[in-house]
Amino acid sequence: MAHYQITLDDQTIQALVGQKDQAFALLLQQVLNQVLEAEVTEHLQADRYERTEDRRGYRNGSRSRQLTTRVGTLTLEVPRTRDGEFSPTLFERYQRHEKALVLTLMEMVVNGVSTRKIRRVTEELCGTEFSKSTVSDLAKGLEAAVQQWRTRSLAETPYPFLIVDALVLKIRENGAVRSRSGCVVTGINAAGYREILGFWIGDSESKQTWTAVFTDLKDRGLTGVDLVVSDDHRGLRQAIEQQFQGASWQRCQTHLTRNILDAAPKAVQDELHGRLRALFEAPDRATVDT
Repeated sequence: MAHYQITLDDQTIQALVGQKDQAFALLLQQVLNQVLEAEVTEHLQADRYERTEDRRGYRNGSRSRQLTTRVGTLTLEVPRTRDGEFSPTLFERYQRHEKALVLTLMEMVVNGVSTRKIRRVTEELCGTEFSKSTVSDLAKGLEAAVQQWRTRSLAETPYPFLIVDALVLKIRENGAVRSRSGCVVTGINAAGYREILGFWIGDSESKQTWTAVFTDLKDRGLTGVDLVVSDDHRGLRQAIEQQFQGASWQRCQTHLTRNILDAAPKAVQDELHGRLRALFEAPDRATVDT
């Protein structure tokens, strides 16, 4: 374990005695700069201007780098060496914490947390706030991960059952808000586990849109489809029949229930809904007949 000898100047000591707001930031900044200098000395096996047979290189000035902490933003002078091999352990630890913070902020973006709330949280945690452009950059950082997920191979696991549906989404494009169809396909494997296979945005829910969706799934290796569950949209059914020949189709119970209730008088909808659920959840045909 390394041992460091830390010295403080008069300004820092007076600030600590006077309990000024920036005192601890100034103290921490001086301490960390001396730690960095001690680390480069240990790395080179030689102090400044020291001539020794054990020397493993030479200093090459320093570069300023800011470090945000709970007590404020510190300006550190990071030593450099001619061979460029010196890497302070201080920043290795900091980068791990920074990465964890960025991943947390990304998760907040995915979950729909507003930019204003994100700025408030980061200000509370770090003593500084993230601008809207920074949050936007964090969202862009998700694109590679999302693209990797969207294009992943499906060849290893057969999915006998597919559940297919579309959502109407409001999307901002070129300064205007437009309605788009978000197509979602969920696969169920032989063990009964569900997995979202993909998500696509289309201009509308049509045969062409769903054909493109199913073609993409098959290009990624989707096989073994025996049953597809969806609503009764004509274009969707045509795409299913075309892309999964030989597979059975079943109308989604949720959509069927919704269609029936929409056609029924409001006074009987609650009772009718209960009867439909009992019908769909019946364990056998005899229970249904009774």
